[in-house]
Amino acid sequence: MATSINQHQSILESASRFPLPQGLRFSYGTAGFRAEASVLASTVFRSGILAALRSLKTGAVIGLMITASHNPVNDNGVKIADPDGGMLTQQWEPFADALINFDVSCMCISWAIMLVKDANSFSFVVLKFVEEENIPLGGVNSSAEILLGRDTRPSGRALVEAAKQGISAVIGAVAIDMGILTTPQLHWMVRRRNKRMKASESDYFEQLAKSFRCLVDLVPKEMAKLVDAKFVVDGANGVGGEKLEQLKGMLTGLEVEVRNLGRKGDGILNENVGADYVQKEKVIPCGFGSDDMGIRCASLDGDADRLVYFRLLSANSRSVDLVDGDKILSLFAVFIKEQLDSLSKMTNDKLRNRLSSRLGVVQTAYANGASTHYLKQLGLEVVFTPTGVKYLHKKASEYDIGIYFEANGHGTILFSEDFISSLHDVEKELASCPDCESRNAALRLLAVNQLINQAVGDALSGLLLAEAILQYYGWSINRWSELYHDLPSKQLKVKVADRSAVVTANAETQVVKPSGLQELINAETDKYSHGRCFIRPSGTEDIIRVYAEASTQEAADSLAQAVEQHVKRLLTEKSF
Repeated sequence: MATSINQHQSILESASRFPLPQGLRFSYGTAGFRAEASVLASTVFRSGILAALRSLKTGAVIGLMITASHNPVNDNGVKIADPDGGMLTQQWEPFADALINFDVSCMCISWAIMLVKDANSFSFVVLKFVEEENIPLGGVNSSAEILLGRDTRPSGRALVEAAKQGISAVIGAVAIDMGILTTPQLHWMVRRRNKRMKASESDYFEQLAKSFRCLVDLVPKEMAKLVDAKFVVDGANGVGGEKLEQLKGMLTGLEVEVRNLGRKGDGILNENVGADYVQKEKVIPCGFGSDDMGIRCASLDGDADRLVYFRLLSANSRSVDLVDGDKILSLFAVFIKEQLDSLSKMTNDKLRNRLSSRLGVVQTAYANGASTHYLKQLGLEVVFTPTGVKYLHKKASEYDIGIYFEANGHGTILFSEDFISSLHDVEKELASCPDCESRNAALRLLAVNQLINQAVGDALSGLLLAEAILQYYGWSINRWSELYHDLPSKQLKVKVADRSAVVTANAETQVVKPSGLQELINAETDKYSHGRCFIRPSGTEDIIRVYAEASTQEAADSLAQAVEQHVKRLLTEKSF
């Protein structure tokens, strides 16, 4: 009882310093909360409490990252990393929304139908949730550890302090400030700490450099000479550029030039730079020009969890040939499949059977249809999930090796622990055959397992893996881009009174409600060669998103517009 009173008093005193902004409501998105930085202090403070409770509940280290990724510099946000380094479990998202907004009205948890109007009642809501979730609070062995990180936004320092106050308001919780990091670095650190492994930033750099060197050492000598070691990376004037600048001195076999580091005179974070800008606009970022003709280029986003490649099409134009997340996925899938095929040819039946594995590729409906067709033609298993990294990651984890990417360049590769354990055993058995291709394939897969960030998409680890694979095949960026040709596509938005009027199924590819709309979409789609179209409600706004593909841009535009008219007619709202 005394502990509960002390805890109530601690939260009460801290919460009174962080009043909720009037008239605003914050929504938990794919990975957390984002808004204009000046209104986020209360949100970050309460996220600190949330992270501390999550740490107490799981008995593990939790991460809290201050970043708004590819958003403008005046925005900021907060993401929470679960013990496995992934995103906060979806079961806690309703409580996260309730806690941040004071409006605790959620069907998913039994304590929920109440309205919190001040710090006093806010504290009781926290303690009620603690009780319902059986969170050990204030006990002898009750302790929580939260790793904090932030990107380079000017608002980050003050928001980290707000998070610290939220964490310290929970008895037994300790915040450890890891400083300026990429988002994937913090997730990697959380995952490693909970595995009782070294987890400092220098450990991160060392692991990436060592595993990359292993992959490069296994590149056939005749292939390594075919790829220009020089390439240029756009750092989005964010944290990723600075981290790559630190890492590149540890790399062998690469000549990396990093631009848009965010230093004085470089420009503004995410303003006409970065992976999101390049992917959407299909033009070169600031700091690139005609002198970059023929050079392989890549772009990170603001917190370095997205990656795209590009090449300048003409010295007289800013247009680029974009190598997006779909083609990064395809490159990774081709390479992984080839290594598995080599292992499947082992003459030792016992070893071959031990490595029986299932490789899966996971996409969303937004993946270009040409990429899906290409992957299926390779004989790969391709499955779809609803839009959002949390769905992709969860599905990919069901495979021995699961690869997922969104077109925006966010994605990674997941290896099951059982598969890696078996792979280690097989590699040891093959050690007596040092030049055996099966052993080399095993070594390559083990190196990929170390290089790729299996907690979240990581632009730095993804960049190094892409570079190693290009060297392995001796491919230029032109050859990579020619794997397949994207179908022309068109996206539109339709404003509606209530987005919940549209209900979808089958990974958002089929409309269930309103009745009859899917049949209308099918009829329009059948009019076009290679036609494909779907609609889905926005996760945060009263908007219905329309996506269409066809064999020509004119056909894709026409299909999207026809479906837009059906949506407007059935849901009676204007488009914009």
